[in-house]
Amino acid sequence: MMKIALYRESRAGETRVALTPDAVKALVRDGWAVEVQTGAGVASHFLDAAYVEAGANVVDAPRGDVNLRVNPPTPAEAAALPEGSLHLSFLSPLLALDVVKVLVERRVTTLSFDLLPRISRAQYMDALSSQATVSGYRAALAGATYFDRFFPLLTTAAGTIRPAKVLVMGVGVAGLQAIATAKRLGAKVRAYDVRSAAKEEAESAGATFVKLSVTADAAGGYARELSDEERQQQQHELLDEVANADVVITTAAVPGRRSPILVTTAMVDAMSEGALVIDMAADGGGNCELTKAGEVVEHGGVRVVGLSNPPAQMGAHASFMFANNVLKLLALFGAKGELNPNWNDEVVIGVTLTRDGAVNHAPTAEALGVAHVAITPELKENA
Repeated sequence: MMKIALYRESRAGETRVALTPDAVKALVRDGWAVEVQTGAGVASHFLDAAYVEAGANVVDAPRGDVNLRVNPPTPAEAAALPEGSLHLSFLSPLLALDVVKVLVERRVTTLSFDLLPRISRAQYMDALSSQATVSGYRAALAGATYFDRFFPLLTTAAGTIRPAKVLVMGVGVAGLQAIATAKRLGAKVRAYDVRSAAKEEAESAGATFVKLSVTADAAGGYARELSDEERQQQQHELLDEVANADVVITTAAVPGRRSPILVTTAMVDAMSEGALVIDMAADGGGNCELTKAGEVVEHGGVRVVGLSNPPAQMGAHASFMFANNVLKLLALFGAKGELNPNWNDEVVIGVTLTRDGAVNHAPTAEALGVAHVAITPELKENA
């Protein structure tokens, strides 16, 4: 029987945990031994007693064959992992190269949710999407909280109040949830995305789609990077849209990379007194030039709110969703208490960052200045 270790998150302000007690119960039922670090789930209201009841051992310093976190470990935490073990978290490797070096030295097989292939079969294990759902919801609520006026249309004895005008920039999972939430709150919602294919999705969530002359459609429904000329044209055409909005919600986060600038200082200057920018991508540098993560910046009567780690504002449900993603992904790496990865599986290959002291993710290898060692499928002969 192999052991899974669940760690308490060390990131300041983090409330999530990588496994809920129900998820632990499922793993124990499948033959795994589980060690949980003392207090790992307290911030998301999962007490140590619940983990014990689920079949786990609660200890001060867990060590496992499989080691689970939400956020990347610190270099010191990575150095304490058992050599040759497996680690899973949101690593964002290009932003945590010092940690990756330690994991390579420890010959740890490292899985990062950031690298999960975006294919239909992987949707059930896509933690980026599940956590983006939380972020989009919280971004819309932040808009309603910071905005000092009503979101919905109100007809009262004291007069009629017009609905707030909300512009959502980026129509991915987070953007769609922000649209739907702002719409449910009664706002008049417009949405913009560089992908023309996002029009139907935005409209299905209740927004009016903003169509510009600049698009960046790429294969598979993804967006390509804009040229400098295209970016200038995009910003020029967006100026009026941003200026006319009461609340702008930006959601364009790029896993492991700096967030693209969508809202310039000139756009903020054009916004009305009392308007808001809610920047969901603040942890990646922000989509607004004025954003500071975790802070509210006042600029010419406009407030720019840099949301830091929005999923941590809903620790219980964010953890529930994350834990289900963990269970689905781990099932490809082992079952019945034993690790047995299927190295023919494109999801297994795609999500693996390091293995046996080698870096398997090309951009990370390039950033570290080491050789990229691609994982070759281990095709088995037919019986």
